[in-house]
Parts: sequence; structure tokens; C-alpha cells
Amino acid sequence: MKDKKRLRLWILLIFIALAGMLSQALLRGGDVSSVQRIIGESSLYSREEIEQMMEVVEKTFRREFKGCALTELEYDEELSQKQSGDWAEQCQADEAVVLTSSFDVDGSGGDGSLNPNSTYSRWLWVLTRNEGGDWQLRTWGY
Repeated sequence: MKDKKRLRLWILLIFIALAGMLSQALLRGGDVSSVQRIIGESSLYSREEIEQMMEVVEKTFRREFKGCALTELEYDEELSQKQSGDWAEQCQADEAVVLTSSFDVDGSGGDGSLNPNSTYSRWLWVLTRNEGGDWQLRTWGY
């Protein structure tokens, strides 16, 4: 009797593991495994702060950009400063930062809104924060 219960338990555990692996494969989002982070000199933010910004972007990319591979993510302070004031005002935030990226799209076209088998460059990511809090991703695109 005990052996039957153990067998049922093992079968159930194997089934749960297989279901988890299958759901991960089906729901897998964007690939950030090979992204090259480019962090330019900054008089405003520490390297750790910029890396935190990039983590926010990568997390969203993984979740939202199915069928895409993020290849480059960059913080360029000069470019960011040109646009950050307008974005901070528009988003009613104390600070705004603009990151840029490049990514490849597979043959599926991602979610259907992107061109299949293409590369997107200079894709913008706008992050804001208030009172030194956590960075929030507000918008992205061209």
C-alpha cells in the first residue's frame, strides 16, 4: 500500500515538473542572455544605478518581447540628457533617463507588431523615478 502511494506521488511530481517546463517553453519571452551592456561615463549616476536601470529594462524585455533577442543596451549620458527633461515633465517625475538598445526579431515577428527577421536599433527606453526611489519603466519604442 505504501509503495502505491509513493509511486503515485512520484508520478504526480514528474507530471508537475513536466507541466512547469512546458509552460516555461510556451510562455518564454525575450532573450537577454547575450546582451552587451554599454555604460558610458556619467557625472549623474553611479555604475550601480545605471545597472539597476538596465535590470528594469531587461526584465520587461524578457516579459514583453517574445521571439526577440536583446543584443545591446546602452546608457549614453549626453543623449539621455537631451531628452530627459521633457520626459520627466511629461511623466510628472523628478528624474527621467533614456536608454537605447538594439535587438533582433526572429521569423515570427515577436508578438506580430515587429518586422520578422529584422534588427531594431536605437530603440528607446524611458525610465523615471521620484525622490530617489526605484526606477520605473514608463515607455519604449522609437
